[in-house]
Amino acid sequence: MNFASLDISVLTLLGLVALTGFYMGRGAQHLKLPALIGYLFCGAVAGPSVLGIMTSHAMETLSFLPQLGLGFVALTIGSELSISSLKRLGSGIITIILAESFLAFLLCAALLFLWTRDLPLSIILGSLAPASAPAGTVAVIQEVRARGSLTKALYAVVGFDDGLAVIIFGFAMAIAKMVLLWESSSLSPHFFQADLLYPVVEIFFSLLLGLMAAFPFCCLVKNLRDSRDILIILVGFIFLTTGLAIRLDLSLILANMTVGFILVNSREGTLVQRVREPLMTIMPLVYVFFFFLAGAHLDLKALSALGGIGMLYIAGRVIGKIIGVHLGATWGNVDPKIKKYLGLGILSQAGVAIGLSLIAKSKLTQLAVANDFSRAMSLGVTVLTTITATSLFFEIAGPICTRFALFKAGEIPHPSGKGKKKQ
Repeated sequence: MNFASLDISVLTLLGLVALTGFYMGRGAQHLKLPALIGYLFCGAVAGPSVLGIMTSHAMETLSFLPQLGLGFVALTIGSELSISSLKRLGSGIITIILAESFLAFLLCAALLFLWTRDLPLSIILGSLAPASAPAGTVAVIQEVRARGSLTKALYAVVGFDDGLAVIIFGFAMAIAKMVLLWESSSLSPHFFQADLLYPVVEIFFSLLLGLMAAFPFCCLVKNLRDSRDILIILVGFIFLTTGLAIRLDLSLILANMTVGFILVNSREGTLVQRVREPLMTIMPLVYVFFFFLAGAHLDLKALSALGGIGMLYIAGRVIGKIIGVHLGATWGNVDPKIKKYLGLGILSQAGVAIGLSLIAKSKLTQLAVANDFSRAMSLGVTVLTTITATSLFFEIAGPICTRFALFKAGEIPHPSGKGKKKQ
């Protein structure tokens, strides 16, 4: 039967997504796997790569849902980043973020250059290595109700390293374009300065947008007591902030994270808790839609493209993240269990990296057309194919590693209510 030929309405599809995703998530939990693995698997089977029930047209129609999902996740992360809790983690969290991001970038770039001898390709792919998948990490944390210093560190790292990833990517793209233009003898002295400034400008205005949304949000929810009323305001501001960020070509993750950060650091704990309660109520449904659609977007045929470049990218990113955390934690003198397990907890990668790879492909295509330079076009295809293929690995292995890290750190509550003994 040709499922792709079925005329299924978007509302019917959403109903099927919610129901099948929920039960596939339960099935994954029975296998001691994170529920999101079930959502991803269900989406991959329903997507164009297998049954084709979720057609390309349907996914394009529903493309706003993953963006909104990231908005909800980002606000959740921000609401966990109280300055007092960050102080308890110490300045070591900053050295960890810097060390794991830059080491993953440098190691990936170095390994890929030794393999391909292609500097622009190595720099671009290396710059995508620092980006993590906050949705996958946060989903696992909330599913297992983890609490503790490692959990707080995970919230901080997956929130801030995406911002740093955007900056690294911006500079890397500028350098790669300079090398490509030099190869084609079309180098202009003016474009380089503009490209170097762009990521800094994007970060600044993303944070500014978050600040502009945060203060009216905090004022409006201040006097609300009913969780249903708070939920309406909460959803409205996430929609508003996410929509403006997309329209202005800014980071929706940083903008929404700023809203949560301002809330938790400028308002009393009882108000923050009143906001978190309806947010936690709606998050399970957000995760079903987000990861189902993420799975539907995964091109299983891309696995065949996972050759030497893909394997080196995976190896460089995993080793860079884990060793980077270890070095950063050593320099920052943090809790030993953070040093030991945090690297395993931040391996998920999907949405942000794929988004940046799409930007890279777009910029390289424009460069190829403007300078009649086919090499730039082929580079863009290689970058997108590699990141799509490796995301399959990281979206499956990452959440499993996160859950394992939280378990070994003793931060998953025991079903009886008694915490697992610390290792």
